Amino acid sequence: MGNTFGKLFTMTVFGESHGQCIGVIVDGCPAGLPLVVADIQADVEKRRAGPGPAATARRERDRVEILSGIRDGFTTGAPVGLLVRNEDVRDADYDNIQFKPRPGHADYPAYVKYGGLNDWRGGGMFSGRITVAFVMAGAIARKFLGLIDVEIVAHTVEIGGIAARSVELEKIKQRAGKDPLRCADPSAAKKMAELIAAARAAGDSLGGIIEGVAVNVPAGLGGPVFDNLDGELARALFAIPAVKGVEFGAGFAAARLKGSQNNDPFIIKDGKIITSTNNAGGVLGGISTGMPLVVRVAVKPTASIAAEQPTVDMKKMINTTIKVGGRHDACIVPRAVPVVEAMMAVTLCDFALAAGLVPGVKLNENRRAP
Repeated sequence: MGNTFGKLFTMTVFGESHGQCIGVIVDGCPAGLPLVVADIQADVEKRRAGPGPAATARRERDRVEILSGIRDGFTTGAPVGLLVRNEDVRDADYDNIQFKPRPGHADYPAYVKYGGLNDWRGGGMFSGRITVAFVMAGAIARKFLGLIDVEIVAHTVEIGGIAARSVELEKIKQRAGKDPLRCADPSAAKKMAELIAAARAAGDSLGGIIEGVAVNVPAGLGGPVFDNLDGELARALFAIPAVKGVEFGAGFAAARLKGSQNNDPFIIKDGKIITSTNNAGGVLGGISTGMPLVVRVAVKPTASIAAEQPTVDMKKMINTTIKVGGRHDACIVPRAVPVVEAMMAVTLCDFALAAGLVPGVKLNENRRAP
């Protein structure tokens, strides 16, 4: 079941980068949730390649198709089946490198695991293309979480060593979605864009860091020992190709603090127990505290680059070199931002359902039995 995530709210993904389509089956959706294709398409559009320094030459329309589970604008209670078709496919870009594993990609371990029978075109199931399925599932989860006022926003905080300044949440929501790099700091975004352009010109690529924030998360989600909220969320985020690190709150910086600096003091404000700081990132003991859930993910540089690199020929068993053709992003960080939001939504929805916190949806009056 390696292609399924979740316990109550589950998503099972299918498809390959240069196959016919990318799809997802979302199970655990109660009947009666208002949901139309435009709700899902809106999130998919955020992930699509657009103009800007990090754009890719591969142009996919990514038109969402509903296969099951939604009728007359409401979920039916059946599993929701969704897909987008792969249209801008160029197999020839990969014909000459079938037996030459691309450095930084999963080509070699996949070749070993599947005996060379895996779809190598564009990385197959290991491609970032699979994240379209994540975003479609996340759009449904976001609708459920809206019933309990949970809001999720992610943004780019670093690319190529250029770090954005800390910005309050309202400005992140106002600015990040309008910026091609999904960065809420215009000054840093300009420097990031220049760095990406230089890397592209050199046949190279850049990585970066994305921060995700979920607000109004109820206290009490998750639990010991292996059902912890941060552990499951980290698992979901590591399913995003190119993610190499996940941290919550102060994260690795906590290792350089004293306990008196890292601890978040409890206070009472407006009749609620909160903490005056949030170094824990909204999670203690694997359980949500009610404070904003703050997570950051490290995204490695795009592995497919135009510069020549050493590799091997697995068929001839000789050393050789490779120049990766095709159409690749010089920096995938901006397009991964909505994917981080989606995986946060899916995880939180699953935990909220387990806690019984998502209220029942209203019966569609037009379909009520006489």
